[in-house]
Amino acid sequence: MTGYLIEQSLSVDNLFVFIMIFTVFGVRGELQARVLKWGILGAVVMRLVFIFLGTALFKEFQWLFYVFGVILLYTAWKMAFGGDEEMEPDKNPLVRLTRRIIPMTKRIRGDWFFTRRLGMLVASPLFMVLLVIESSDLVFAMDSIPAIFAITLDPFIVITSNLFAIMGLRSLFFLLSNLMGMFAWLKYGISLILAFVGIKMILMMQGVHIPIALSLAVIATTLTASVVLSLLFSKPKDDEVLETI
Repeated sequence: MTGYLIEQSLSVDNLFVFIMIFTVFGVRGELQARVLKWGILGAVVMRLVFIFLGTALFKEFQWLFYVFGVILLYTAWKMAFGGDEEMEPDKNPLVRLTRRIIPMTKRIRGDWFFTRRLGMLVASPLFMVLLVIESSDLVFAMDSIPAIFAITLDPFIVITSNLFAIMGLRSLFFLLSNLMGMFAWLKYGISLILAFVGIKMILMMQGVHIPIALSLAVIATTLTASVVLSLLFSKPKDDEVLETI
């Protein structure tokens, strides 16, 4: 349960990025559902590879707990105080490489990723959206997977907690996409969870083991407090309220 809460809370941060990506590329409605479906399937495959590789590395080289503990602390600080960065797809290396290899239409026409025109394979900008989502999830996996290794190295628990969190991400996106502006304090709660897990990883190497029950209580309390504070002190804009209604 602790592992699942960590993965679910960290995956919520993905939602902010997904909304930004869809806004930049102008993807709406049913097309969002199609991109998310394939994006999540790709994320499952990538995370399975990371988990099996990470489990072997952490068991063989325990000093990696220090490395990833520091990385999580840095990520927590950057998330809380680094400010909001604008999405610039043209600077994504994967996007730039793909545009050099595959011809692409200027606009999204239909729900296809590829088609043939004059015998030539042509990609839709929708495929570029999928690539950006996959690459962003790859970045998030660098934080979320080491975070759960601070709880357990059992591959079964690591895999199932990741799968449940990822598979629920699509439904959570459509549930909260119109309300994300109301959860202004959520990123601070997620930052605190990352910092807690980073400290936990470092303490583990010093022989200090924080009980799983205490970890669960800290994570659940932090998430609850950040949501409650957001609802109490964040006021949605009138147009956001109307869109939600």
